[in-house]
Amino acid sequence: MITTGNHGARNAFSVGVLGTGSYVPAHVVSNEEVGAPAGVDHEWILGKTGIRERRWAKPDEATSDLAVIAGRAALESAGIRARQLSFIVVATSTPDQPQPPTAAVVAAELGADQGTAAFDVNGVCTGFLFALTTAQGMLAAATGEGYALVIGADVYSRILNREDRRTTILFGDGAGAVVLGPAAGEGRGILANRLASFAADRHLIEVPGGGSRIPTTAETLAEGLQYFTMNGRGVRDFVAANVPPAIHAFLSERGLTTADIAHFVPHQANGHMLENLSEEIGVGTERTWTTYERYGNTGAASVPITLDRAARSGRLADGDLVLLAGFGGGMALGLSLVRW
Repeated sequence: MITTGNHGARNAFSVGVLGTGSYVPAHVVSNEEVGAPAGVDHEWILGKTGIRERRWAKPDEATSDLAVIAGRAALESAGIRARQLSFIVVATSTPDQPQPPTAAVVAAELGADQGTAAFDVNGVCTGFLFALTTAQGMLAAATGEGYALVIGADVYSRILNREDRRTTILFGDGAGAVVLGPAAGEGRGILANRLASFAADRHLIEVPGGGSRIPTTAETLAEGLQYFTMNGRGVRDFVAANVPPAIHAFLSERGLTTADIAHFVPHQANGHMLENLSEEIGVGTERTWTTYERYGNTGAASVPITLDRAARSGRLADGDLVLLAGFGGGMALGLSLVRW
């Protein structure tokens, strides 16, 4: 477990969120469209997940295309040019291709300077929190020099078995981004992060084929090993057992409770799961931001997309405490506490 924070002389430089952005593809996929091949209908999907629709990328849209648009929106929001960036970090488990990193494609398309370090992070649905923590640490170590663009982007529609009702109904495509830089004032910015992996449960979510252990062959394709798989019940049990205690401990170590949290921005895994989680930790649905109804589960993009929607609503006031929470494949958990 890794915990970081902006406190004490060692972390005198405070990193804050300077701007946000997001993008989802134009193509709206209804429950009827996604449910037909899987043998379920709109009411079944809505009842099980709370999802009404999702967006899927066009055949010529890749993860980097979505990431670039979200990144541009975040840069514009922050008033920062791509050439000012020290780092571009892309969290994705659906890269454009195995090599080069998708972040390199994004850097080139945005017109970043040759001195900008661009790399990917794969933490599956927790990826954005891993990327955010990494970028914040690098900027803090630079004691106030530079900016970072952190993007969560995934195109899960490319790795779904359209006949598997356990997975195909849940996922959408999208990208969300934040620009990090010097916080607006003392006590502001990213106050603390926590990352943890529960590797014994790693098989709950996986894409078995296509890597060095099971390279892609005609046989693996025939077996469907290129598709995303998930043990839904196991994931629900993992979240229920691990996420609420981790959130309470994370806040308690800082003399806080969920009563101090003005806004809760969780990974958009499933509507019913989020309702249960919000009630369990004591923030309720009134302080929980959601986008799953329209966009489904967008993987590493879900937290930054939802944060962007919250930021652009005008309801995030200066000084509000915002709790970000990611959880998913690995299995992994990520938390970030931000003073807006």
